[in-house]
Amino acid sequence: MMKLSFFIALGIFAPYVLLAQLEPDKVFSNTIKTIKLFPQNNQMAIPVIALNTGEQLELHFDDLVNNPRNYFYTYQLCNADWTEAQWSPFDYIKGFQQNRIGQYRVSAISQIPYVHYQAILPEYNAVPSRSGNYILKVFADGDVSNVVFTKRFYVVDRQANIAARVVQPYDFDLARSHQKVDLVVSIPQINMINPQQFKTVILQNGRWDDAIDNIQPTMIKGGTMEYNTEQNCIFPAGKEYRWADLQSFRFQSDRVESVDRTQLPIQIYIKPDRVRTGLQYIYYRDSNGYDQIMSSEGVNPWWQTDYAEVKFNFGTNNGQPLAGKNVYMVGELTGNQIGDTSLMKFDASIGRYTKTLM
Repeated sequence: MMKLSFFIALGIFAPYVLLAQLEPDKVFSNTIKTIKLFPQNNQMAIPVIALNTGEQLELHFDDLVNNPRNYFYTYQLCNADWTEAQWSPFDYIKGFQQNRIGQYRVSAISQIPYVHYQAILPEYNAVPSRSGNYILKVFADGDVSNVVFTKRFYVVDRQANIAARVVQPYDFDLARSHQKVDLVVSIPQINMINPQQFKTVILQNGRWDDAIDNIQPTMIKGGTMEYNTEQNCIFPAGKEYRWADLQSFRFQSDRVESVDRTQLPIQIYIKPDRVRTGLQYIYYRDSNGYDQIMSSEGVNPWWQTDYAEVKFNFGTNNGQPLAGKNVYMVGELTGNQIGDTSLMKFDASIGRYTKTLM
C-alpha cells in the first residue's frame, strides 16, 4: 500500500451568499506552462501560509510567447465549497487589490523560447487579512476578465489542534487495498455549539478529485471531535506513483526509452508502463505525485531549462483496452485534473494507451 501525504483542513461555516463561481486550479491559456505555487523553498508541499506571519509562497510559471507581457494577480476569498465569498476585497486584502508581476526572465540556452515569471507572495503591499480558502487569479494586461490561470492556496488561523494517523481498515475486503485516516480535532478556544458549523476535509496527495468532506464526528467530548468510523475517511491506496526523470535531454535516465532530436520540440519517449495489479509489492521512494523543477545541466532550472514533447504510454496485459474504463494521468504534471487534459487514448496499432504532454 502506497505512502500517502494527507492534508486535513478544518473550517467554520459562515453565512455567505453564493456569488460567481470561478473554477480553481484551472489553466485558460494554451501558452501558459509549468505553474508552481508552493511554500517558499519547498516544491513538494501544499500552498499553505499562516495568518499574520512572515510565511510566504513562491509563484512560478512560463509563457511560451517569446515576448514579456504584463501579468497581474489578485486574491479571491472563497467559501468552504470554493464558491466566491460575499466579502468585498477591502475586507480580506490589506493593501492593493491588484498587483503586477514584475519579476521575469527570458529563457536562456533553450531551443523552445519562453518567458519565466515569478513572485514571492504575499507581497508587503497586498496581504490577506482573513484566514480561509483563497484562489490566486493571474490575468493579463490589467484586464480582470482575462484570467490566464487560477491556483488554490490556504491562509490558516491555527486555533485547532489536529492529530491524525493512517491505519488499515477493519473491513477485511478493504484491508489490503485501502487506507483509513483516524482523526481527532481539538478546538479549546472556540465555543462549539453545533458541530455542523465545522467542515472537515481530507486530501490525499493534494488531490481534490477524491477529497473526503461532509464528515460527521463519531464522538464529541467538550472541545474535542473524533472521526474514526469504518465508513468514513477511507481512501484507495494503490501503489507508488510512476516517475520520469527529465533533468537532462542529453543523458537518458532509466525511464527514458529514446529521444528524437531531429524535430523541434524534441520528442522524448518514456518506457511503457503496465498494469501492476497483482504484482508483488516493492517499495521505492516516490514524490507523492509532485513535480520538481530541476536540471543537471544549468545553474537556474527556472529559466535555463528546455521544453520537449514527452510521449507516455501504458500497456494492458492483453494489449486490449480496459472494458468500460478510462485511463488518466494523475499528478501535478496534469494539475491532478480528471478530464481531457489527463485522459489517455488507446492506440490499437500498438495495443497501448498514449498521451503526449509538453
